[in-house]
Amino acid sequence: MSKKSKLSIFLLSIVLLFIPHKPVTAMQASPEEYQQEVAASVVQQMGELKVHFLDVGQGDSMLIEAPNGKKVLIDGGRPSAGETVVQYLKNQHISSLDLVISTHPDFDHIGGLVDVLKKVHVKKVIDSGKLYYTDTYHEYMDVIHDKKLPVAIATKETNIDLGRDVSVQILNTYQEFRTNNESSIVILLQYRDTDFLLMGDVETKQEWKLLNKLPTDIEILKVAHHGSDTASSVEFLRHITPEIAILSYGRDNPFGHPVDTVIDNLHQVRATIYSTAKAGNIIISTRGQGYHIEINGKERVEYKATS
Repeated sequence: MSKKSKLSIFLLSIVLLFIPHKPVTAMQASPEEYQQEVAASVVQQMGELKVHFLDVGQGDSMLIEAPNGKKVLIDGGRPSAGETVVQYLKNQHISSLDLVISTHPDFDHIGGLVDVLKKVHVKKVIDSGKLYYTDTYHEYMDVIHDKKLPVAIATKETNIDLGRDVSVQILNTYQEFRTNNESSIVILLQYRDTDFLLMGDVETKQEWKLLNKLPTDIEILKVAHHGSDTASSVEFLRHITPEIAILSYGRDNPFGHPVDTVIDNLHQVRATIYSTAKAGNIIISTRGQGYHIEINGKERVEYKATS
C-alpha cells in the first residue's frame, strides 16, 4: 500500500470519529420519550439548591446553599441562638458566608447574627435599613463596624447573584413610618420550576401589596411572623396556593404561635405544614424540578392538610 493510500485511510478514520451517530437499538424511542430523557438529563446536570430552616427556638434563621456554591444566611434567631447557628454552619462545613441578610431589627432575627458575624467569615451584609434603638441592635451594628463589613440597604433593585437559573427578588423593604415587622425584607427565591417565598415578619397589609407580584403556585412558603394572626390571611394563601408551609417558632412560646386561625387557613389551601419546633432543622433541596424534604426531629409533620 502506498504512503498516499495509508494517509487517506488515516484521515478518513479521524473524520469518522467526529461524525455524530446514534447507537443502534431494537426500538427507536418516541418523540415524547426522547423529550423526557433529555429533560431528565438536563435536571441531572443542574446544580442543587438547598434551603435550611434552622431550629432556633422562637425566632427565624435560614441558610441558602446555591447551585453556584454561594452561601447566604438569612437572620440568626435570638441572641441565645447565635452559638447554635455557628455550630450548625460548622456541621455543614461552612466557614465562610458570601452574604448575611438581616430581614428586620427585632432581636429574634438579628440577635444570633452577633455571634455569627464575630465567629464566621462574612463577605457582605444586606440590612433592612430600619433603625432600632435596643442593646441587641447596637451590638449587631457595632460588630459590623468593628469588622468593617460591607453593608448594603435592601431595595427592590438589589441584585443577589446565586447562579444560572436562580432568581432572587426582594419584594418588601423598609419605608419611613413602617414598623419593624412591616419593614421586613421579603424574598422570592426561584430555581427553575421551584419557588420559595420567605415572608419575614410582614403583616396583612404587606401581603395585599405583594399579591400582584407573586406566582399563583408557590411550592414552599416560610410563613410570616411565626404563624401570628397578624398575617397569612386565607385570601393571600388562596392566591399563592403553597404546597409546603414552614413555621419557625419555639415550643411553649408565650405568644401562642402558631395561632389556630393560621393553621386553619393553611388547611383550607391544602398545604402540608412543617414546624421547626417539632421537626427540628428542615432542609429542602431541589434541582429545579420537584424537591426533597429532610428533617431531624422526632415528629415528621406537625400538621397535615386534610382532604
